[in-house]
Amino acid sequence: MSKIKVLHVTFDMAIAGTEQVIRQLVENTDQAQFETSIICLDGKVGELGQELIKKGFHIDKLDRTGTGLDIALIKDLRNYIKQNDIRILHCHQYTPYIYGLFASLGTRVPVIFTEHGRFYPDSYKWKRMILNPILSLFTASVTAISKATGEALTKYENFPKRKIQVIYNGIQFDPSSFSDHSNIRTDLGIPVDAKILGTISRLDTIKNQTMMIEAFSDVLKLHPNTYLLIVGDGPERTKLENLTKSLNIESQVIFTGFKVNPQRYFSIIDVFLLSSLSEGTSMTLLEAMAFKKPAVVTNVGGNPEIVKNNETGLVTPNSDRLAFASAINTLFNDSKYTSRLGQACYQRYKQLFTATKMAKEYQTLYNHLAEKY
Repeated sequence: MSKIKVLHVTFDMAIAGTEQVIRQLVENTDQAQFETSIICLDGKVGELGQELIKKGFHIDKLDRTGTGLDIALIKDLRNYIKQNDIRILHCHQYTPYIYGLFASLGTRVPVIFTEHGRFYPDSYKWKRMILNPILSLFTASVTAISKATGEALTKYENFPKRKIQVIYNGIQFDPSSFSDHSNIRTDLGIPVDAKILGTISRLDTIKNQTMMIEAFSDVLKLHPNTYLLIVGDGPERTKLENLTKSLNIESQVIFTGFKVNPQRYFSIIDVFLLSSLSEGTSMTLLEAMAFKKPAVVTNVGGNPEIVKNNETGLVTPNSDRLAFASAINTLFNDSKYTSRLGQACYQRYKQLFTATKMAKEYQTLYNHLAEKY
């Protein structure tokens, strides 16, 4: 029996959340049953794509040009689909979906559109409100990475609710491979007896690290021997560094900058923080759960679907500095409670958010569509 050829359509496979999901999905799809490949529309293959190539996965690229709809790209993608005998077209995010759908017309290749997250603030897109119900008629399946994301697709973009399936993101790695933390505290200048709050994220307005830092300054009033570790880089870094100076807490906020393997920092973090204004399914939040690190998160997007308040972590109102600080203090004030949350979040990760589970759900969808089309 021949393998089912699945082509993932995306932008560039750089280091970002959507691309992390694609990598996990490709690596954990049953290679005995499926032949998976990726095509990048923006003329380049990023770092995550290069890692997959080294592991033997096939990745090609096309070159999208201009700001409008690139008709030549649609033709090139259609030719690629035909020449490579693609059976399933899995498109990630809206723009790759549009190109994938138009390229598939006349080929009888079913299209899956996966929405990976939403902008903040979310808003109605009237052109899409009119167009999407029509496009959905030619779309085999629409998947969302959280219930909140799926609801946004219906509310703001007019995709039929009946057509949307929720498949949660999943990760697969061994936390023990990042357990050597003997020198991390020393290298960062953090005392052995200090508590460490940590986040791993792009430094961007949508992640609202401003509120996180302000809440941390409140936490220091009760727990002065605490450090905030911010792993990542982005356009907000200078602003955030200046904020720590204005609050006179710069000595206890550590910016590591971009790190290729940021997971190693989980080994020294006591509590993980996610202060986003909007979120789909955070991959770093799932990683924290795999490391048995309880989290304090804002009540947005998929966060409350992942973190069960008072069971596996604490969920606070969006952009509420005082509530965020209070939740952190609650965990620091009760070590046994914090430990229980850590164990519970690990069990929840194993039950719902592994890459194996995610891949199996997509494989079920792939098989269904392969039989139907």
